[in-house]
Amino acid sequence: MGTIREDMPLLARHEGEWKGTYTYVDAAGNVTDRHESLLTCTLPEDGEYDYHQVNEYTWADGRTERRVFPGVYQGDGHCTFDTERLRGEFWELDERVVYLNWIYKAEGEDLRLFELIHLSEDGNDRSRVWQWIRDGVCYQRTLINEVRIG
Repeated sequence: MGTIREDMPLLARHEGEWKGTYTYVDAAGNVTDRHESLLTCTLPEDGEYDYHQVNEYTWADGRTERRVFPGVYQGDGHCTFDTERLRGEFWELDERVVYLNWIYKAEGEDLRLFELIHLSEDGNDRSRVWQWIRDGVCYQRTLINEVRIG
């Protein structure tokens, strides 16, 4: 088994700081929430985790939220994450797209999220989409546009 850096070169290209906007839309396309974000993605060389992401969110009304997402490399280009809130996995689909799926533990298997992350050729722009599936039906999507700032 190689390292996460060797086996997941696209993920390694995501290292850095990303500034963006999360826009939530319901099944009819109506915007239900929007907030700014700052994400920091790292591949620590030592420590308990192989992937580490910190998400900081800011809403126009001044609310803030901070979430940490540690990942463990499982080999064969596959990572898992398991926090108090979430459990899921991710891997590279091709040279541009990372795929994730996860559940919110409080919701159980009835609510599943599926995400595609596309990295631009120059590595400075990311577009992401989450599909929120409850009982087999998509009831909302999260659209995320980000630019590398560091």
